Amino acid sequence: MQINFARHTKENMLTKKILCFSCLILFCGFSFAKDEGDRARLQERLEKAGNILNEITSAPDKGIPQDILAHSECVGVIPTMMKAGFGFGGEYGQGVVTCRTDRGWSAPAFYRLGGGTFGLQIGGEAVDVVMLFMNDHSVQSLMAHKIKLGADASASAGPVGRTAAADTNIVLRSEILTYSRSKGLFAGVSLKGSWFEQNAGDTRTFYGREINFRNILSGSVRPPGGSEPFLAAVRRDFGLAKIAEAK
Repeated sequence: MQINFARHTKENMLTKKILCFSCLILFCGFSFAKDEGDRARLQERLEKAGNILNEITSAPDKGIPQDILAHSECVGVIPTMMKAGFGFGGEYGQGVVTCRTDRGWSAPAFYRLGGGTFGLQIGGEAVDVVMLFMNDHSVQSLMAHKIKLGADASASAGPVGRTAAADTNIVLRSEILTYSRSKGLFAGVSLKGSWFEQNAGDTRTFYGREINFRNILSGSVRPPGGSEPFLAAVRRDFGLAKIAEAK
């Protein structure tokens, strides 16, 4: 009787161990699949950001003036951001940023943009946002965890088209130039009052570890696989090397 009871107890314990082990395998498999899915989503965001830059700069008469492209220190793109709910707070869009370094353009860092009103009509339409950081102070603000446009760094609607390059006052006064594209129309847009902050979760997912944003944007981190569509577009449109001394 005791022998049967002991055998039954051992069998129950073995069954529980097998169940626990099976659950662990399923959980690990689910976590791996989720991580892979999240990373694929980030790669898709990088591809969209690259496509947006290519499409905008392929029409110079309606795009960003060449002088501004050549003197931008950092480039941020927020693809397919929803306009619904503008002016009521909340998170609006997810984007990526890269900065010029002595080694070329840095690996991408992930950010999000929200808050404030964007000077656009309320609705459910999606827009693309491009942000250009024009001097060292704006770059240092970018390295901070969170900045408020118009307060921590001056921001203005960027000029559009070749002839707009002559209006250098906007460039000289503004640390950040901001643009929006909606229904194929590209124009400068005011983002004053909005916040722009580091997205540590997306960055951790893409790089596979916790990583310092300053290290990423200073060029100390090698761009991971999946970065190239975005970085190639930036190199093509904004130039390869550190900004020339002539600046």
